[in-house]
Amino acid sequence: MRDDSLAGEKASGRKLVIAIDGPAGSGKSTLAALLARRYNYTNIETGAMYRALTFKAIERGVSLDEEKALAALADESRIELVPNPEGNRVLLDGTDVTERLRSQEVTDAASKVSVHPAVREWMVAAQRKMGAGGGIVMEGRDIGTKVFPDAEVKIFLDAAPEIRGTRRFQQSPAAATHEASVVAELQARDQRDRTRANSPLAPATDAVLIDSTYLTLDQVLARAVAVIEAKLSSTQRSEMQA
Repeated sequence: MRDDSLAGEKASGRKLVIAIDGPAGSGKSTLAALLARRYNYTNIETGAMYRALTFKAIERGVSLDEEKALAALADESRIELVPNPEGNRVLLDGTDVTERLRSQEVTDAASKVSVHPAVREWMVAAQRKMGAGGGIVMEGRDIGTKVFPDAEVKIFLDAAPEIRGTRRFQQSPAAATHEASVVAELQARDQRDRTRANSPLAPATDAVLIDSTYLTLDQVLARAVAVIEAKLSSTQRSEMQA
């Protein structure tokens, strides 16, 4: 069966930039992967990039509080996202570190690394380079506000902290003794993300808000697809009238 959305995109030659922002545990990575597969776009996981640098800092014994040292470490690093049927593989300086980045230690530490302006500037430059040609789904916390403020599609995915904490705990229950501790850490991370001086977590003024607290994954996907399809149709009409 032909996918009309893809046919319309190919006819217009238009490759969108789809930005998905939101707090930890909101389901950004899952949604981005599904959308990238549906539209045959590249899925760029910005969180994985921060975790890769965090992993390297931990391995090298670089303090997570030393902004200059972290920025210098970033300058000598090469982070690549390699598409794979099971999801992106993350290469750090040519070495596959995908599995290592899933540890709770790295996940928790990444939000501490990401607060540093110099680190974020390096990441933003790298992410813009990756998505310069369009045809991407990029998820993170400041994609629609900082990385690609002119993205054609912006979605801010959110959910109640308790729901997000439960989802995170279910993903890796062995990582914490109690679910409550996962929720507490997630709320602490929310506070860091929303109050940092550089690119705080907040929806872009023109983002479409999707609250997944009471939605199934299929329902979230359907709402996101509706937003993208509307943009594709609008773009095609504009090109036909030009």
